[in-house]
Amino acid sequence: MATKTQSHVIEIEGKEIPISNPDKLLWPEAGVTKLAYLRYLIEVAPHLLRYTRNRLLTVIRYPHGIDDKHFFQKNLPDYAPDWIATAVWEKTRYPVLNDLPTLVWMANQAALEWHVSFHEIDDEIPTELVFDLDPSTPDFDDAIDAALKLKEVLDELNLPSWIKTSGASGLQVYVPIERKYRFEQTRQVGEFIATYLVKKNPRTLTIERLVKNRGTKLYIDYLQHWRGKTLAAAYSTRARPQATVSAPLRWEEVPTIHPTQFTVHTMPKRLQETGDLFTPLLSPARRVSLEPILSFLTTR
Repeated sequence: MATKTQSHVIEIEGKEIPISNPDKLLWPEAGVTKLAYLRYLIEVAPHLLRYTRNRLLTVIRYPHGIDDKHFFQKNLPDYAPDWIATAVWEKTRYPVLNDLPTLVWMANQAALEWHVSFHEIDDEIPTELVFDLDPSTPDFDDAIDAALKLKEVLDELNLPSWIKTSGASGLQVYVPIERKYRFEQTRQVGEFIATYLVKKNPRTLTIERLVKNRGTKLYIDYLQHWRGKTLAAAYSTRARPQATVSAPLRWEEVPTIHPTQFTVHTMPKRLQETGDLFTPLLSPARRVSLEPILSFLTTR
C-alpha cells in the first residue's frame, strides 16, 4: 500500500489528498492531532475497512475537535472528489467506505466516529445478531457482568459470540448468523434472549427504552439491530477524552478490561500482538442457524 506524506498532502493509491490543519488537536486531552489520527487510520485500515465494506455509513464530524460542536452525516458532501464511490439507499447518497483514500479524505473532514449498518447496501439481510450493552452508571463492571451473563445464555443456546468495546461506556456482543433471516426474525430472537436475561436478573438489567426509567440498571439494547440503523465499527475511534476506539476482545480478558485501555495510542500495537479478533465473524463457516430458536418461539 503506497502512502507518502509531503507538504500537507498525503498520496495514497494514486490519489493526492490535501490535509488541512494537520497539527489541529482533535482529542486535546489525549494529545491526538489530525495528523496522528490519520496515521492511526492508515495503520488500522486493513482491519477497519473489513467492517465498513459495502455498509451504510454514518459518520460523526467534529470540525474543531471533540470539545466543540459536532454533527451526524450520512450523505456524501457535494464537494467530495468524484473518485469516492457512492450508493443510494432510501434517497440518501451514502459514501461507500471500501478503500483507504476514501477513509483518509473523510477523516480530513474531521469524521471522528464511523458507524455502520448491520446489513450491506444492496442486501437488507442482517449479517449478525448484535446486542448493545449500555450501562446506566459510570461503573464499567456493570457492562462486564452483563456481558458474561449474556455469554452464558448464548452458550446454552449453542450460539457462538464475539465481543468488543463500544469505545465509549459499553460492550457489544456479536453472533454470526446464516445470511437468510429478516430483521423481523432476528428481532424476535434478540427480544427473547434479552427478556430472558432481564427475568433472571431483574435488579441489574433492563430492556426499558426510556433512560429516565432505567435507574441504575444496564440496558440490553436489541432494538438497535434493524435495517438502516448503525453501530460503531470495530476499530472506529470515539469522541471521548482518551481517544478510545472500539476494540475486539477475547472473552477471557473481559473480566479485567476497561475501555480506556484501547486508544489511538495503544490499538496499533495490540493489533500486532493479537491480530484481528473479529475475523471469525467474516467466515461463512462460522455462521449459525437461528431455526431452533425461531421454531421454539412459533410453537410456544
